[in-house]
Amino acid sequence: MTITEAKKICLDHHRNTERSADDEFMYTEALKYLVEETKSPSYMLELGGYYYGNRYFDLALKYYELAAEYNNVDAISALGYIWYYGRTGEKNYEKAFYYFDKARGMGDTVAAYKVADMYKNGFFVEKDYEKYKSIIEELYPAVRKASMLWEPLPEVFTRLAAIRAEEGRTDEALDLYDRARDFLSQRIRCGSFFGDLSIMKWMIESIYKLREFDPDAVGLYDLYYIFRSPAKVSFFFEDRMHEAEASEEEDGIAVRFDDKWYRNVDDFFAKAKLNGESLTMRYEELYGFEVK
Repeated sequence: MTITEAKKICLDHHRNTERSADDEFMYTEALKYLVEETKSPSYMLELGGYYYGNRYFDLALKYYELAAEYNNVDAISALGYIWYYGRTGEKNYEKAFYYFDKARGMGDTVAAYKVADMYKNGFFVEKDYEKYKSIIEELYPAVRKASMLWEPLPEVFTRLAAIRAEEGRTDEALDLYDRARDFLSQRIRCGSFFGDLSIMKWMIESIYKLREFDPDAVGLYDLYYIFRSPAKVSFFFEDRMHEAEASEEEDGIAVRFDDKWYRNVDDFFAKAKLNGESLTMRYEELYGFEVK
């Protein structure tokens, strides 16, 4: 393998939406080769991100640490996530705060709202809700005109929306939630990362604490709310009706989509497909939702 060949494998991988196990293997091998040959932290970060997204957290830690040695701010922030959530089996809030605060000092917005979270929850630092609110308020102007899907508009907007709801400013809170949902829907359309789906789920729950559910104005992500209990929802795609059903099972709510079953609503959103494409990728093409 040469550097040129490895770069081509990576480029083809990003262009290809239908990837085989062999494709995935060649992609990781190409990245490992580029890491060894170029010592570029961008390849270390990319490989770490691939492993993180596929829940191989020990490998993600390895490559994030390599990139962090080159002072890569995204890798430093990512290390904060690994220790904050205990992705490798051990939570360490001291390490998490160290990495988040370091990345925040380097201008990373993602790390900044995680530092805020640590003040809110009292993780490693003394609990300080006013400091939490202050950081989130400061971040709003930095993200409110975000146009790139990787920018943390939904993460900041949902936090600010919760603050506004607490202040009794319900209309402002709902406006922030709605804008965050639209932005996040577009991001998930490009790739259903489990972290983004979790944010969407929490957001939908928060919205319907403030707004009455309207069964005549249902979209795909409202199924997070509807499928908290047994229900059926039909909708159309390319003039064909499809049906999703939530059923009570011994270990919780399972979901059937057409003729395939999923363990729960999270599994459904992560894996359900239409015509070979992720259902979340097709969300704008779905219409005629009916709750039965």
